[in-house]
Amino acid sequence: MTGRIGRTALGFADCRRAFACVVALLLAGCGLETSHLQHENISLPDLPKQAESVGQREHQRILAAYGGAYQDARLEALIGRTVNKLVAASERPDLHYKVTILNSSAVNAFALPTGQLYVTRGLLALANDTSELASVLAHEMAHVIARHAAIREEQARQVMGGSHSAPDVLNDPQVSAMALAKSKITLATFSRGQELEADGIGVGISSRAGYDPYGAVRFLTAMSRNAELRPNGDSPQFLDFLSSHPTTPDRLRIVQQNAREYVEAGLPEHDRGRVAQAEAKHLAGPGAAERDRGGYLSSIEGLVYGEDPSEGFVRGRRFLHPRLGFTFTAPEGFTLENTAQAVLGVKEGAGQALRLDVVHVPADQSLTDYLGSGWIENIDPSSIEMLTINGFPAATAVAKGDQWSFRLYAIRYANEVYRFIFASKQPSPVIHLIFRESVGTFRRLTPPEIESAKPLRVKIVTVGPDDTPERLASQMALADRPLERFLVLNDLQPGSSLKPGDQVKIIVE
Repeated sequence: MTGRIGRTALGFADCRRAFACVVALLLAGCGLETSHLQHENISLPDLPKQAESVGQREHQRILAAYGGAYQDARLEALIGRTVNKLVAASERPDLHYKVTILNSSAVNAFALPTGQLYVTRGLLALANDTSELASVLAHEMAHVIARHAAIREEQARQVMGGSHSAPDVLNDPQVSAMALAKSKITLATFSRGQELEADGIGVGISSRAGYDPYGAVRFLTAMSRNAELRPNGDSPQFLDFLSSHPTTPDRLRIVQQNAREYVEAGLPEHDRGRVAQAEAKHLAGPGAAERDRGGYLSSIEGLVYGEDPSEGFVRGRRFLHPRLGFTFTAPEGFTLENTAQAVLGVKEGAGQALRLDVVHVPADQSLTDYLGSGWIENIDPSSIEMLTINGFPAATAVAKGDQWSFRLYAIRYANEVYRFIFASKQPSPVIHLIFRESVGTFRRLTPPEIESAKPLRVKIVTVGPDDTPERLASQMALADRPLERFLVLNDLQPGSSLKPGDQVKIIVE
């Protein structure tokens, strides 16, 4: 959650409709997925000025939704070299691209009509060599080259044209990201035929550029394994690349077949039978195709992993925001997620959820007046009351919907107002007390806490003679399933042994 984005996320004239949409999405279990919303590729040729304007507006939405750009000269150089090689080997070598690394832990990549390519640092952390990165970039280029994106963009325009709220939401990147959630989600998935066509084109581009065509197979497999580690498959921040590019056994089989054909085409006929044998062991055929594992791992050394503390981060049930200087702890059993618009929390199977965001409320407007001002419907006026939370002025109220009951808190901290929205399907005095205790943990961070709040980072280590996956995983600064995450991050299978001298990724503070 950023201070800037959080303040504007719901601060607009007709916020009730958007808020209802967000709450409905969150409590239905699917959440608001910013990466899912923004995965719109649009064809590059013959862009009219209107399309260029749309591209600039979409660029700002993407930066807002993904925490802005992530600056890293080594990674930018690596990606730039990779894109240049892919473009030269593509069906459209006349096109030019500009790459932006997004400061997001989501695993995603996409393109805009202006030639802007985007990859998240979450995707970069998951990949294990340059050929895997090349496979993702080539796939996105393929959607553009095959004009799949142009068709989807026209569909998006038709949906927006039929929306009564479109003129309002298009003026604000964050507002549009929320208000168009449902329509964007329906457009986010390419057809099976389009995905397979893009796979075929992308594998061809990668192969002609000199990269190992099996990079696509390995990375699709890694994303599938990574998805299995999600605490909640429907939760917002996890609806990433696979949400709009679903990996199925059938798709993996066809991608592997495409890779095999490109490898076999470069071999003498008597050697072609060796390809399938090599596949079974390493998902790579014989030959000199480039993988560049060493160079890739060197480039991602020190990459921020997970959330960036400058935008707040989750540690278990606790949320800390060093830049804004506050912290709070969610109730027992809640899983927290930090999105661009808000901190979201769900207690699975209990019919309970929470949302925290920040808005600007004029200093001369009381918090009780604000709660009753209509930013959320069905407030019970008799429930509005003033209180103090750890020395900060606050107010609370109750709102009721058809299936959910909401306990609201507004806390004035610094120059802003922080809003807690707790939702439950079966409200009770005990549940409201639990919510009240959680809000009571909202407090100012101490200077030592701010100083010690550092991001997790990728560290590249050389395997020693006594190292095992279990031993290295124990060094990971991850409380949730560290061994499984170590294996997935390093493309290793359970029971794998490590070879001394090899390099692997671990996550450290």
